Parts: sequence; structure tokens; C-alpha cells
Amino acid sequence: MKIIVSRPRLLLIIVSLCTLPSTISKAMGSESRQPMASQPPAVLIIGSGISGIAAAQKLYAHGFRNLKVLEAKGRTGGRIWSQSYGKGFVELGAQWIHGPSPGNPIYQLALKYDLLDPEAMTMENQKVKVDGHLPLFRISYSSSGKIVSRELVANITELYSSWLEQSQSVSQKDCDPKASVGGFLQQKIASKEKDWDSANKDMKLALFKGLLDLECCISGTHSMNYVALCLYGEYTMLPGLDCTFPGGFESIVNQLKSSLPNDTILLNKTVKTVHWNGTFQGSDSQMYPVQVQCEDGETFEADHVIVTVSLGFLKEKASSFLSPALPPNKAQAIQNVGFGTNNKIILEFKEPFWDPDCKTIQLIWEGESPLLETKRNMKQDWVKKIPGFVVLERPERIGHMLCSFIAGDESEYMETLTDDEVLSSMTALLRQFTGNPELPAPIHMFRTKWHSEPYTHGSYSYIAVGASGDDIDILAQPLPNEGAKPLQVLFAGEATHRSFYSTTHGALLSGWREAERLIGRYQELDSLLNKSKL
Repeated sequence: MKIIVSRPRLLLIIVSLCTLPSTISKAMGSESRQPMASQPPAVLIIGSGISGIAAAQKLYAHGFRNLKVLEAKGRTGGRIWSQSYGKGFVELGAQWIHGPSPGNPIYQLALKYDLLDPEAMTMENQKVKVDGHLPLFRISYSSSGKIVSRELVANITELYSSWLEQSQSVSQKDCDPKASVGGFLQQKIASKEKDWDSANKDMKLALFKGLLDLECCISGTHSMNYVALCLYGEYTMLPGLDCTFPGGFESIVNQLKSSLPNDTILLNKTVKTVHWNGTFQGSDSQMYPVQVQCEDGETFEADHVIVTVSLGFLKEKASSFLSPALPPNKAQAIQNVGFGTNNKIILEFKEPFWDPDCKTIQLIWEGESPLLETKRNMKQDWVKKIPGFVVLERPERIGHMLCSFIAGDESEYMETLTDDEVLSSMTALLRQFTGNPELPAPIHMFRTKWHSEPYTHGSYSYIAVGASGDDIDILAQPLPNEGAKPLQVLFAGEATHRSFYSTTHGALLSGWREAERLIGRYQELDSLLNKSKL
């Protein structure tokens, strides 16, 4: 076999329009290795989501220079988006480090860069195991303006959490491929309903409905009936109490990109098409197998492209984004894996109407049931998908704020409304549930529109009914897999990580994974070249 390594320049492109090493310690601790002393590569990277930035950081640390990152939007970070407000930040994207413990690379980097509050770094917090158990809401309001018994809420939440934990332990061997998490939970509820007395039956059903709506926000789906039961346990939950970044979630992105030269990242540079498996002449007169065409007409020739665009973008644009078209199995995997919308509506109040120790507020719609399929009048009922509010930390910096989450079709409908319409609906909602028609309206509002974002088309991925973990693996496979010119197009992003999909740590690890894939390949080629000289 003839190995050609004589090209004086290697051009690498990482694509991320919004935007594994075997162990995390290896991923974070391997920067001392220096590759390709005989053939130092020139690298061009397009994309600045955390997967693309992580890949760039890893490659640069391994001696890849002449590095450029092209980003379609006017900012870096992708679905990590910290907006300055007051003396602090409001998170319009990722909110928490989920599972801040030794197994989480985001958390480990945050410790390394000193980005966290002291209480988030305690061993006690790192050892807490959530295992799918939902925290108890501090106060629960019903739609009739009454406070619901804390004991009743605690009993239903505990029961729901136990069933949710069971759904994560279902054996794939004995599982119906068409079964859903929602269906599993609905069966449990229907079975238990028979033992309830009529006095609290309707309220219990309404509580379960609200918890399922909350689960839709967590999973990023319209309905838990869309989420595959058989593979629900493949998602890995790390121990540790979720925590936030005092300096904004983007502080971790800023740290990762701080090792790159200032002129590395070029914003507002949108990629139109990635042409691969061809022969393209670069400005250096060398021939390359890949050419990336931008919306402004500029082109870049490359040896490798790492695509880290969101799965939502690929669902919308894959057929035109890559040429030649993706192989059928990869195109099908893109369609199989779920990708939904979870938006935030953040309200600031002049004075809080909640107690100082209140961290969460639950909304329970009386008359709602998880066992009934109701047709929504979106104009009137979209707010019914909001399960409650989180009281945001650090009011001395950002004011008194409540953050609500809303998923699915109702979330996408919300994006079509004006700010005044949303603010009016939220004010009416809180007045109804608190039973206070004079409750002051919020003085400021933020809201996200992730479905409308042209380079995301949603929030994050989940394993849909009909999909499998193999679909995620197929998404992560580079193209072509074999032949004289392998690894032309590589894929990263949260949707390509089988056990950490939907998370920032999954996205980070996927970027490192693809960087290591290339680093390892060129180290292998260097080794073979050096042996041939002996």
C-alpha cells in the first residue's frame, strides 16, 4: 500500500453553523503530545459552537497552526448564549452544568479555569445522585388560584420519579421497539388511578400531566409519547447537583477559545455547501478533496471537514448542504433521531412576589389529564404547556427573575407571537395561578426562539420511537469510511454522542473525539513515514 504524505500543507475545516477520547482524563490531559513534526498541517476551521471550539482547541494544542474558524452568526457559542444584563448574565441557551462531578468534562474545565462558586465545588454536591428523580417544587399553585397541598405534591412527585427510574431500566431485549416513555408512564398512571378516591383523583391526574410536560422540556420533545422507551436508559446521568456559571455559561467557551490567536475566528461567514470526494485546486495550487462554498461566494479547499451543525439544521438542509448527497443510511439516521424545541420565557419583576427561600414554582392545570388526548386551541391554550418557573440566582446582579420553560408545538407557536402578546399572556397566567388579579406585571422579558433560529431549527436531540442508538453512531461516522481519501467529512455535536446526547458535555466530548480522530490518523502516518526512513 502506498502512503502519500508529501503534501506540504494540510487544510482542515470544521463546520458548525450555529454554533472521543476513551476517557475524559485522556481528552483533557493529552495536550503535551506534538504531532507531525515532519509535516506540520495548516488548518481552516468553520464553526464556533462548543463542539467546533473544542475541536479547534484540541487541534491547536497538538500543533495545528494557521487556524481559522468561520461562524455563520455574529457571535460564538452556538446554543450556549449568555446575554449581559444588569451586573450579570441571562442564559438564553444552556443553563446548567448537568451532573457536575469528576465524569463531566465541562465541570472539570470549569474547575480548572476557576469559573464556579465555592458551593458548586464541594465533594458533597458532586456525589449527589439524581437518577431521574425530580426535585420537589417549593410551592405549587393550581389554575383556580389555590396553593396545592405540599404532601400531595410530594407523594405524586415521588411516585412519578420511581416510574421514571423504572423506564430507564427497561430491558432492550424484552422491549417493544414501538414503545414510548410516555406510554409506559401512562400505563403506570392508569393502573394506579383505580385505587384513588374521587376526592383527589382529578388533582393527582393534573399533577401527573404537569410532570409529563416538565419532562418534555427536559427531553426537548413535544410529547413523551415520541421518546423511545427501549433506549431511554442509554442516556447517562452523571451524579452531582446541577450548577451555573457566575460569569455566564459562555465563560467556558471563552476559556476554550482563549488559546487560539485573536484572528482565528471569523464571524458572519455562512457555509452554503460542502463539496466532498472531489478534486479542487486551492490558492496554494495544491489539490484537495473538499471544497467549502460560502453564501458570500468565497470558497475554501480542504482535506477534512468536521460538521458540527445542529441535527435540526441537518434535518432541514442536509440534502443541499453536502454534495454529493449523504449515503442513505446516514440520511435516514438524521431523520430517525428526534430533535425538538425547548424555549425559555424569562420575566423580571420590580419586587418578588415569592418568598426569599423559594427556588421553584409549579403550575397545575385543573382538569388536565395525561390519560386524555386534548386538542389545543393554540391561541388560548399555549400557556398550558408551561409546567412552572425557576427563580434565577443572583438577583443582586440581574434583578428578580423567574424563568419558565415550554416545549413542543406550543413552544413553536409562542415564537410566532409578539413580545406584547407573550408578556400579556404571562401576566394573566401568574395572576390566575396566584389568585391575585392585582399582581404587578413584569417590568422586562426575555424569550428564546430556537425553532426559528436558521442554524439550529430547535434545541437538542432525543431518541425518538423508531430510532436506535445505532442511528447516533451512524451520525458520528466520518465520510468516506474507506478508500484512498478517508475522513473527508467528520461529524460532531451533541446529537452524535450516544450516552450524552442533548448536553453541552456531550457536544464538547464529540468535538474532542473528532479532533483526536484526525490527530491519531496523522500520528499514525508520521510513524509509518519515520519507519520507512529507517
